[in-house]
Amino acid sequence: MAEENIKEQSLSEKVKDITSLHTSPFPKEGIALITKAYAFAENAHKDHKRYSGEPYIVHLHETAKNLARLGMGARTISAGLLHDVIEDTAVSEAEIRNEFGDEILGLIEGVTKLGTLKYRGLKRHTESLRKLFVAMSKDLRVLIIKLADRLHNMQTLVHVPQHKQRRIAEETLEIFAPIAYRLGMRALNRELEDLAFPYVYPKEHADIKKLLKQKSKETEVHLEKNLRSLRKALAKEGVRNTHISYRVKGLYSTYKKWLRKNKDIDQVFDISAIRIVVPTVHDCYHVLGIIHGLWRPMPGRIKDYIAFPKPNGYKSLHTTIFTGDGSIIEVQIRTEEMDRDAEYGIASHFIYKEGESGNETSNFVRLMQLLSYRTWFSKDSGTSKATSAQQPGVATPLWVQQLAEAQADITEPQEFLDNLRADFFQHRVFVFTPAGDVVDLPVDSSSIDFAYAIHSDIGNHISGAKVNGKLVSLDTKLHNGDVVEIQTKQSSKPSSKWIDFCKTGVAKRKIQSALQMQEQKE
Repeated sequence: MAEENIKEQSLSEKVKDITSLHTSPFPKEGIALITKAYAFAENAHKDHKRYSGEPYIVHLHETAKNLARLGMGARTISAGLLHDVIEDTAVSEAEIRNEFGDEILGLIEGVTKLGTLKYRGLKRHTESLRKLFVAMSKDLRVLIIKLADRLHNMQTLVHVPQHKQRRIAEETLEIFAPIAYRLGMRALNRELEDLAFPYVYPKEHADIKKLLKQKSKETEVHLEKNLRSLRKALAKEGVRNTHISYRVKGLYSTYKKWLRKNKDIDQVFDISAIRIVVPTVHDCYHVLGIIHGLWRPMPGRIKDYIAFPKPNGYKSLHTTIFTGDGSIIEVQIRTEEMDRDAEYGIASHFIYKEGESGNETSNFVRLMQLLSYRTWFSKDSGTSKATSAQQPGVATPLWVQQLAEAQADITEPQEFLDNLRADFFQHRVFVFTPAGDVVDLPVDSSSIDFAYAIHSDIGNHISGAKVNGKLVSLDTKLHNGDVVEIQTKQSSKPSSKWIDFCKTGVAKRKIQSALQMQEQKE
C-alpha cells in the first residue's frame, strides 16, 4: 500500500487491510489485539522514515500483511507490527510486557536479538545466523516474522544504498530463501529468490529472462490448446469441481535447473506446468489416469509425492507428458489442502479459528502432530523440547534443532558458512528407510550420512549397507528414491576413513566425537 493511502485511512481500515488477507476470519479479540498493536507501533515510530522516504509504519504494515497472507494468528501479526519498537525506539521491554504480555514480548525479543550485533563483516554475518537458528529452534514464529520482514525489505531494496544491496540480496538467496523452502513455504521462497537474483547475478538474470521470454512465446500457445483438451476430457469423465491453471517457474529456480542441465533450456521440462486442484485424493489418481489416457507420459517422470511426501510436507502427483504437438509439459495434481500447504508450508497450519482462544502455541502443537514424518524429529532424544517459555513441550523439527546445535562448536566463520551450505542449503536427495520413512540429505551423501541422520548409535555401529536390496560399499553415493538399509554390529566402530565418505557436517562431527572417546578409553 502506498504511503498516501495509509495516511488517508482510519485505524480500523488499516487493520482491515491486513486481516482481510487472512485465510479465515478473526474473532473480535484478535482484531482488538492487532488494532492495539498497530496504534502502539504507529505512535512509537511516528518520527522514523525509511531509505525510500516513506514513514516507517509502511514497512510494518506490509510485514503484517505478509504474515496475514501466510495465515498467522493475531499474536504473531501483532509482534510483526511491533518487532522493531524495542530496538529502534525508547519503548522498554517492561512496557511491552504490560501492554501485550509475555508471549508477544518473547516474539519481539527473538526478532530483536537477531539485529543487535557488535561484529562486522563475515564474523557479524555468521553470528547473526547463529542467533537466527537458536531463535527459530525455540519458536518458529520468530523465523516467520523475520521472513515476512525480509520479503518487504527485498521488495524495496532498490531504495537501499548500492553498497548494501548485494550483501542483503546474497544473504536472502543463501539463507532465507532456502529456509523458506525447507519449511515448505514455496510461494515465499520463490519470491525471495526472484527478488534477490538480479542483485547477486545481474548478467545471468538478464540471460535467463531473455531465454524464458523466447520460450514462453512457444509454450503459451501450446498450453492454451492443451488446457482446452484437458477440460473436455475431465468433463467427459465426470470430474467436477476442479480448478485448472498453469504456472511459470521462477527465474532463479529455472536458472539453477538450467545449470544442472548443462545450460540446455530444452532439457528444463517444468518451465511451465499445468496445475489441477481437485476435491479428494481419489480424484488425484483418477485425473492422473485420464491424463495418461489422453497423452503419453515421459518415462521416469511420474512422481507420487502423495504416497511419499517430501520431508517438508509437500504432497502432489507430478507427471511429464508428450502432448503430440511437439511440446513437453509437466502436470501437477493435488487437493486444495495440498495446494495450500505447497504454497505456504508450515505457516499454513497456524490457523486462527473463530471461537478458539487464539492460542497459537496449541496450534503449533497440533501442527507438529500433523507433521508425522520421523525425519522431522530428533532421533537421539525422542521429540526435542522447545526451550522457550511460550511453547513448553512443543516438538521442534529435527533440521531446525540441528541448525541451532550442530554448528555451535565451530569457531571459524568461514567453516561455519561452508558447513551450513553443505548440510542444509544445497540441492537435496530424498531417500527411504525400509519402513518407507523419508530421509532428507544433501546431494552426494553416503550410507554413513544416512545412518547418522537416523541415530548416533546406528552410525557409530554401522557394519554394512544395502541400497535397493543390494550390498554396497559405505562410500556409495545415494540418489533420489533409494531405499537404504543399515546393518549394525555392536563391535563395529567408526574409522577416520569414514569422514572422507561423508557429506554432512553432522556425521563428520559425530564420527570425530566417537574417535576422541575411543582414544580416551584406550
